[in-house]
Amino acid sequence: MAFVDEARIQVESGKGGDGVIRWLRTKETARGGPSGGDGGRGGDAVLVGVRDVAALARYRYEKKFKAENGEAGKNELKHGANGKELLLPVPVGTVVRVVQTGDEYEIIKEDERIVLFRGGRGGLGNARFKSSTNQNPFEKTDGKEGKGGDIELRLKLIADVGLIGLPNAGKSSLLNALTRAKSKVGSYPFTTLGPNLGEFYGFILADIPGLIEGASSGRGLGIKFLKHIERTGILLHLVSADQDDPLAAYREVHTELTSFGHGLTSKREIIILSKIDLIPPEMRETKVKLLSDTTGREVLPVSVEDPKALKAFADRLSKILNTR
Repeated sequence: MAFVDEARIQVESGKGGDGVIRWLRTKETARGGPSGGDGGRGGDAVLVGVRDVAALARYRYEKKFKAENGEAGKNELKHGANGKELLLPVPVGTVVRVVQTGDEYEIIKEDERIVLFRGGRGGLGNARFKSSTNQNPFEKTDGKEGKGGDIELRLKLIADVGLIGLPNAGKSSLLNALTRAKSKVGSYPFTTLGPNLGEFYGFILADIPGLIEGASSGRGLGIKFLKHIERTGILLHLVSADQDDPLAAYREVHTELTSFGHGLTSKREIIILSKIDLIPPEMRETKVKLLSDTTGREVLPVSVEDPKALKAFADRLSKILNTR
């Protein structure tokens, strides 16, 4: 299933049920006093936050949603049933905009609820209109219409760690090695076409698709995925050890972060020299020192093919995350 991080849908709350005109039936008379009940309230239209990054996929083809209408009132002063609310699950991190009003909301935690549109009020039955001067009212009111509009949904991932870097830097492989994620891995650029998530000792890691020069202005996968880095706590910037010029590879991505703005360069950033199994040990040390001395950032070497190096990296990452 394709990753969906933007959608536009039509949402409407339920109409209130109508009030009714009814009369008590007794043995003595065919028509007693007024007994028409009120209509039920229409169902609300509600967004609910879920821990499912793929939740917006539902809205790729299904576009119209309506809550249940309230039930009409009944005899013997019985209230009509309220309409069931419409629950629309969206991933945590979703920004919601009501097109017609410009109102914006944000889902920032699991099970958070945002009522987009309240259901219409139920109408009043004729029993409500009885008075000392009107013992047998033939009046009732209809339920109010529900409200609705066009809704824009835009996902910004919320993760503790974001893995960034050029295409084919080894992000998906590292995510798979550290977590139970099953990201697609290939030896060609742009294997990852959507962010992948994994859990690492209770922390969420997000593999952000590879960035290229000009991404901040829309080239390649462009700002579609740069925006997902905004809400990550720490950036792990992967630079493949087999790069002839690892510093140039680092700077290419870092330039795009700077150009995009939105506070990305103010985040804690750790450089990961990945795929160290592809170069001799002495060359690893040279490249680690070059990146560290030039950028002033911590540089951690790792290889998913080397269990010892992977464990050392995992231990260090765990310590970093637990002491933030």
